[in-house]
Amino acid sequence: MTMDFGIRAENRKLLDRVIAMIDTEIAPLQDEYEGEVAKGDRWQYTDRQAEILEGLKAKAKAAGLWNFWLTDGDRGLGLSTVEYAYFAEEMGRVGLAAEVFNCSAPDTGNMEVFHKYGTDAMKTQWLEPLLQGQIRSAYLMTEPDVASSDATNVSMSCVRDGDHYVLNGEKWWASGAGDPRCKVYIVMVKTGGEDTAKHQRHSMIVVDAATPGIEVLRPMHVYGADDAPHGHMHIRFTDVRVPAENMLLGEGRGFEISQGRLGPGRIHHCMRAIGQAESALTLMCKRALEREAFGKPLASLGANYDIIAEARMEIEQARLLCLKAAWYMDQGDARAAAPWISMIKTVAPRMALKVIDEAAQMFGAMGISQDTPLASKWTHVRTLRLADGPDAVHRRQIARTELRKYTQERI
Repeated sequence: MTMDFGIRAENRKLLDRVIAMIDTEIAPLQDEYEGEVAKGDRWQYTDRQAEILEGLKAKAKAAGLWNFWLTDGDRGLGLSTVEYAYFAEEMGRVGLAAEVFNCSAPDTGNMEVFHKYGTDAMKTQWLEPLLQGQIRSAYLMTEPDVASSDATNVSMSCVRDGDHYVLNGEKWWASGAGDPRCKVYIVMVKTGGEDTAKHQRHSMIVVDAATPGIEVLRPMHVYGADDAPHGHMHIRFTDVRVPAENMLLGEGRGFEISQGRLGPGRIHHCMRAIGQAESALTLMCKRALEREAFGKPLASLGANYDIIAEARMEIEQARLLCLKAAWYMDQGDARAAAPWISMIKTVAPRMALKVIDEAAQMFGAMGISQDTPLASKWTHVRTLRLADGPDAVHRRQIARTELRKYTQERI
């Protein structure tokens, strides 16, 4: 079997343009953008924040550097998953970059859902403004009172009542729901009872964020940070009435939709994590050469040569595994791709955490302060080891796939 991890010449030129915009226009504004969060209401964009973000988005859009994630050639740029992986890596280097190119989570996954499974009305009301970068969205799955790593535990009640469904329950870690531009949720709900097959008890429904009965209780903190104005919100639904036509595909098809949504998204997350590791290694190397202690550059002290070499090797290994997972996605067989996606979902964040941690160590106390982006990178990547399924769940799936080679029994 021949695997092609390359990128077509015309898309290589696109990638070079993306890299140039990140380096010359986005990265220089990143610190100023983040510094605005502390001014005024943390959950609203300051005038300067909006000017930076919307100005950069307008430039990217006008230049045709937009919606790379959409592999559909009619609406997107027709990149393969392998090719998009290179773009995602570059966008991962700088926090603002993914949104500037309209390629940020959770919107890409939600747009995938609307694109693949939404009705014409949903596409008009929600997909089009998302594709244009005019609004944002959130995906609500995890719940505070059940072990959501086993998604069959999801318990938010969704009961049909005439032409509506009525939702009751709580969701948390609703990433992006704090953003004032977040206008729509895609919500995993329970519609089937105990007499229904386990993986047919759940559904996905589209909910207007302004629907009465929705209460945002609080932002969840990630290692002490609230991630404003994006946020990861804890939300309560009390007798929330949603039109019946907002049910995606029909009752009982939630897991089918989730697999269509999560596969590409996990690869995107992993390639962005590799981009974060690359930027951390760059900082580490520059620090190792510029800073002196005990009369020598830091690079010459202790095991720092080995640390830098190990970081480079581990980044390269993770990138190749991610490209292999992306290649399997491009073959159109989700089942064949699944174990490879689980592997990279485990490997990439662990690798990136290690590289970022070593970079912070090279900086000493400065490395864990606000004077470098390393602390923020670390908390983001550490969270990724839980997002879209914790490591333990992915390792379980990898092991089950491996063991099936040696037994006919169900594991």
